[in-house]
Amino acid sequence: MSSNLDSLPDSIDSAMGSNCMDQILEEAFKIGGRDKKGRCVLRIVGKFFPARELIADGGMELLRSFLERRVFPALGGAPFVVVYMHAHAQRAENYPGLSALRSVYEALPADVRDGIRAVYFVHPGLQARIFFATFGRFFFSAGLYGKLRYVNRLEFLWQHIRRREVEVPEFVQDHDDELEHRPLMDYGLVESDRHHRAFDAPAMDTAASMHSLRCIS
Repeated sequence: MSSNLDSLPDSIDSAMGSNCMDQILEEAFKIGGRDKKGRCVLRIVGKFFPARELIADGGMELLRSFLERRVFPALGGAPFVVVYMHAHAQRAENYPGLSALRSVYEALPADVRDGIRAVYFVHPGLQARIFFATFGRFFFSAGLYGKLRYVNRLEFLWQHIRRREVEVPEFVQDHDDELEHRPLMDYGLVESDRHHRAFDAPAMDTAASMHSLRCIS
C-alpha cells in the first residue's frame, strides 16, 4: 500500500506535465484545411514549437505521445501535406536540433511517413535555405528531403493550398507584409523593424540549456 502511495506524486507530476505539453503542442500543430488536390493539411507554427521544453528529460517522449494520440489518428492514414510557418522562430527557443528531429521522424509509423506528400516551408530565409541545402540531405531520408518546398510568400502558398481553409497567425501575415515592402530581408541584408532578425536555421544540436518542463517545475 505504501509503495503505491509513494509513487502517486510522480504519477501526478507526469500527468500534469503531459496535459500542459499537450496544450502547448496544440498551438504548434493543427490539422485543418485541404490542398488543391484535396489532401489534409498539417500546419506547424515554428514560433509555438516548444523546443527548449522538449529537450528536457522526457520531452521528446511527450511529443511522440502527443502525435500518436492527437495528430496521427486525425490524419486517418490518408496522404497529407505539411505547412511549416517559420516566421519569428528562433534557434535557441524553437529548435530541438536536427538529431532530435531525425529521431522523431524515424519513430513515425511507416504509413505516416509514406503519407507525407509535400512539406511547404513558409518564409525560410537565406540561412535556413543554406543550412538545409548543406546538412538536410544527410539527416533526413532522400524521400522526405525531396518533398521540401520553399515558399517565400503566402501568395505562393495559395497556389498549392486552399487559402480560406488554413489559419494563418497574425504575426505570420505581418511578417509576410513586411517582406513585401522590404524584400532584402529575405537575404539577411536588412533587419525587421518589428523584431530582431534571428530566424536562424536549426542547429545540429541546440545550445539551449537543459531545464524542466515549465508546467512540472
